[in-house]
Amino acid sequence: MQLFDKLGFTWNRSAVPAGQITSVERAAFRYKQSLAEFVYDAGALEGNPFTYPEVQTLLDGVTVGGRKLADQQQIQNLGEAAKRLFSMVQDHEFCMDKPTSDELHRLVGTREVFDPGHFRGEGDPLNLTVWPSVYLGKEERYWPLPTEEGAPELNRVFAEGVAALSAEVSDPRERGMAYFLFGALQQFYFDGNKRTARFMMNGILMSHGVDAISVPASRLQDFNEKMVRFYTDKDATEMMHFLIECQPKNTPKLKPRPAPSSGPSM
Repeated sequence: MQLFDKLGFTWNRSAVPAGQITSVERAAFRYKQSLAEFVYDAGALEGNPFTYPEVQTLLDGVTVGGRKLADQQQIQNLGEAAKRLFSMVQDHEFCMDKPTSDELHRLVGTREVFDPGHFRGEGDPLNLTVWPSVYLGKEERYWPLPTEEGAPELNRVFAEGVAALSAEVSDPRERGMAYFLFGALQQFYFDGNKRTARFMMNGILMSHGVDAISVPASRLQDFNEKMVRFYTDKDATEMMHFLIECQPKNTPKLKPRPAPSSGPSM
């Protein structure tokens, strides 16, 4: 199937049920109401030690004492990206394209990653020798396409993958989840790929009236284990089922707890 060839992985399409569709306004409102929770969960998946109340405090513009500046920067970045995503969806400006992804990545990666807002190879020439990988444990790594000046191959893969998703995947939930895994697998940026791809996934969902998905901090280990199998087997079926379980109607409200240790790095 051309879709699978362009994305670099497969999944059992018949096993992914259609998502419940309401309205763009309702999906965006629900996201805004839970914005601090989305930021907390995203930070926890990166091993960020900020607690839920601390995230709320920081998003309200009040600094939190006793935390590393790098951890604070990461939460602030996630907050800015989440707010920008909300405004994109609310104003019907969100697009599944490179400029949108680059803008969200710039917000996610400001003062934290190499070349925020640029594919690997499009930014500082000094970074051309950097070839990131995803650590899978037991001394195993997943290696994406190498970094090249101007990122010609990464741009080709992105353009063809997005075109295939647009043409062959009509259900917004399936398309959004597939996009997240596409971004996580291809590693278009030096770092922050999963974070950026999740924002893009939720933009796809909300702009079609489907509730956004947040992976709860309490399911970090489960998320990491399934992602390792995805990188190893290139089969997204298990991860898609997991993400469906994480949608609001299927996720019981849990009191936030300190973030567990982080898993596969990227």
